[in-house]
Formats: sequence, structure tokens, C-alpha cells
Amino acid sequence: MPDNNTLRLFHLPFSFVLPQRVAAERGYFEAEGLEVELVERDRRSVTVKYIPAAETLTGDYEVDLYPVCKWESLKRTWRMDDGQVVANGTFADQPYTVFTRPETSIESPADLAGVDVAVNRRTGQEYTAMRALEEHVAPEDIQLVHRGMPTDRLRALRDGEVDAVTLLDPQATLAEYLGFQSILEFENHMGIVGAEDVDAEIVDSYVAAYTRAARDINENPGEFREEYLDMLEKDARVAPDLFEDVDMDELESRVSVPRYEVPETADRQDLGAQLEWMKDRDLIDGEAEIDAIVAPLG
Repeated sequence: MPDNNTLRLFHLPFSFVLPQRVAAERGYFEAEGLEVELVERDRRSVTVKYIPAAETLTGDYEVDLYPVCKWESLKRTWRMDDGQVVANGTFADQPYTVFTRPETSIESPADLAGVDVAVNRRTGQEYTAMRALEEHVAPEDIQLVHRGMPTDRLRALRDGEVDAVTLLDPQATLAEYLGFQSILEFENHMGIVGAEDVDAEIVDSYVAAYTRAARDINENPGEFREEYLDMLEKDARVAPDLFEDVDMDELESRVSVPRYEVPETADRQDLGAQLEWMKDRDLIDGEAEIDAIVAPLG
């Protein structure tokens, strides 16, 4: 355990990591011998991204474990020396969706060639989108632009600043409610990064508690619906213009709690293949080594 016997977990207020909060609130981490503290940032003070691009979580924020996009976990650990990857997975049956305005000429993923697609850069979201778009569009024709938080991306789409955006649920359901058109879905892959003093025993205990919480949610999703919708309620407070003509009760009735999966011990072979993909596209230093990125927990 860390020196103070408290495991500091960085918590993203996004629906795909709901089991982490449930495990903390229900004492599942404690049952596994972990005393945890959730480290969060106030949604109202975050204008670009929850995971800071210029500060390290394991150093500046003194965090022991943090979730981030799988590809960003590779880049962040190598470029910023911000811990090592200890686990990865898809985490939830909850894909990213690319939305467009129905009045555009975009009717299929192939039509996204040369089109600005809004993402939130330095969260890893751009790499997830790039890999998905490469199945339909030549790499040189992919145009990803930074538009920040989900509400900022949705506003940019509404106002005609971009012709396509990527969104996760529940914001994806909001986009559908507002009449935007879905043309592509792709999986959201995540990684868990640990600080230097996080060992295999801590990771195993973390995953065990997370698994228990995920099982609870999967067996009785209605019990956790209010917590799942919390992000949408917060969005309505920070971006009221997007909700002016929205019947919140109707919108929330359309939202479904996803089925959750659990992170697994870091797959060195898979992460190594993703690292080579990033090198081929000059997305990471060509000298990056998987042994420096993935924690030796075996």
C-alpha cells in the first residue's frame, strides 16, 4: 500500500467508470483491504478535460490509480512518466457514437473523409476515433478537431461549427433526442494506470472490488439509474442552452444503464501492438518501449 495506507483513485464522472464509485460507496474496496479516497474535479471548474494535460496524476495530484483511454495510457506513461499501465479493457457495453446533422450530405462513415470530426484531445479519444475511422476512411483524410467536453462538442455540432462529433452515453442519447443522426459506433477501450508503489496485490484487490460493483449494477441496473444519470443532470446545469427545449423526464426515460465489464491485468501483447500502431503514425516517440510503459506485475 502507499505510505499513508490510503489508495487515492482518480475518478472520472463518466458513466463508463460508475462501478468504481459504487465500489467505494458500498465498502467493496474496504472489504478487499483497501482504504480508498476518490479524487475528483468539480465539473463546473472543468472547461476542457478532466485529466490534466500538463500535470501528472501520480505526481502532481498524488494519485495511485487512474483510468484513461488505452492509447492515451501508452502516451501519458511514456511521455510524462505518469505511472505504468496495470490493467485495461472495454469496461462497458457503451460505444462511442459519431453524430452528424441530418441536413448534411454525410450518410455513411466513408463520407467523413475530409470532414472535421470533433473530439476531446489529450484524453485518448482522438486515438480511439482515428482507429475506428481508418476502417472507412484513408488515414490522410481523417480530420479530428478539438472541441472539448461532450456539451461543447454537441454545441459545436448544433451551431454548424463542425459536421460531426463523437459522444458517449448519456450524451449520445441527448444527441438523438435533439434530432442528430448516428452514422458510426465503435468501442471505448480503457486502461488503468498505477503509480510506482502499486503492486499486483493492490491491483488484484482493486479489480475484485470493481468486479463486485459491476456485478451489482448488471444484476439490478434500475437501482443505480439515478447515479448513472448524474452526469446528464450536471450537464444541464453547466450547459443550459442545450436543454432549453428538452423534457428531462422524457430524455432520461430513453437512457439505459449499460452492462459493465471489468478491467483485466494489462495485456502486454495487445498494448505492444497498439504502441506500434501509434509509432507508425508518429503519435508517440519512436523510441517508446513497452517494458517502460506496462508495469511488471506478473
